[in-house]
Amino acid sequence: MEIVVFEDAAVRRLRPLVDLKPVYGLHAGCRSLLQKFRFYLGPHARLTCHLRRYLEPFYRDHLCVFRASGDPRRDILLVNGRLLCDARAASLMLEDPPSPGQCLVQDGEMVFARVSEALFVPRGESVPDLIDTDSIMAGTQTVAVDGFPMIANLWDLVTLQPVELQRDARTLGLGKITGAVSPEAVLVNPGNICVGEGALVKPGAVLDAEDGFVYVSPGAVVEPQAVLSGNVFLGVSAKAKTGARIYNNVAIGNFSKAGGEIEDSVLESFSNKQHDGFLGHSYISSWCNLGAGTNTSDLRNNYGKVSLVIDGEQVCTGEQFLGLLMGEHSKCSINSMFNTGTIAGTSANIFGAGFPPKNIPSFSWGGAGEGFTPYDVEKAVATARTVMARRNVRMNAAYESMFRYVESLERAAKTSL
Repeated sequence: MEIVVFEDAAVRRLRPLVDLKPVYGLHAGCRSLLQKFRFYLGPHARLTCHLRRYLEPFYRDHLCVFRASGDPRRDILLVNGRLLCDARAASLMLEDPPSPGQCLVQDGEMVFARVSEALFVPRGESVPDLIDTDSIMAGTQTVAVDGFPMIANLWDLVTLQPVELQRDARTLGLGKITGAVSPEAVLVNPGNICVGEGALVKPGAVLDAEDGFVYVSPGAVVEPQAVLSGNVFLGVSAKAKTGARIYNNVAIGNFSKAGGEIEDSVLESFSNKQHDGFLGHSYISSWCNLGAGTNTSDLRNNYGKVSLVIDGEQVCTGEQFLGLLMGEHSKCSINSMFNTGTIAGTSANIFGAGFPPKNIPSFSWGGAGEGFTPYDVEKAVATARTVMARRNVRMNAAYESMFRYVESLERAAKTSL
């Protein structure tokens, strides 16, 4: 039996965060969703990945991509890529999978389905762009299940962060100090702290794990006077800048730089928030840069529930705390301000005084005073290439093609209005 992690139509609800990556590339806790699958399933599981066609040319060099074999009897366990895999889910997949022709459904959404290849890839046809779960559920025996955590909404990645961090922490091997820690640094409750090989904790830094854990990955740097307190994960070669206050359920991705005040937030790899300013209850994608003095509001003045603007409509999240959700390659200038529940699209360039709108289109350029105009794709590509090169990452032809395709989708959407 082959395990195939798939994307379904629900990933459209997660734009712009999934514009340049499959849904299982999103992060919750210390790991991406795909890393959770790999960790709990182990190295010997037969795991392949289904993803949207425009993403495949770039990601096929990084993932084992699902291919149709033409054998209609091929035994496949489809697993929803929005699942936050844990020990229970892995046990089901490896030890007690559904019977052939059986589908496990939670709250109307397909989580697992044991099917033959012919059910979703008819002979002679290509693998669908998105798996039609309604069709599969109609053609199989459905069994109701519950208790499997799934990403369903844009804000779920923020609201599930505390639980996911604590769950991941139990697998991190805390209590090991192999990196260099200055005698002038302060480590509170070292049994819940890990400083990885080649990491550096400089004089005056504070790692406070009295009410949680602190994990400093290999090659990471905690600069002087930085404070990491209460469930903080610092990724490989990431940097906590001098004077940073990072606390309460924060994950900083590999090679990212974090400064100022950060709480209850995720920064994916290769992003910068290295200056003073507040970031709370937010999700910042890769290759973003928040200018000095950027501040996000994550609590309304009347303490009411936060709403998002999605496709022109107000959507109540039911959450009291929610800040900024920013797509990849977006940037904001110094002293930028974001209201509660702001969505910034992919490759948006935001500047000027005042609060920008709560939904900033992808590939747009402007601010609250001037309004937003389309961001010329040639300039956007040139900037993205420069930003990546500064981190010694080359934008290859496949990545550029993917980037341009997302811009064309945004342009087509604006034209149709």
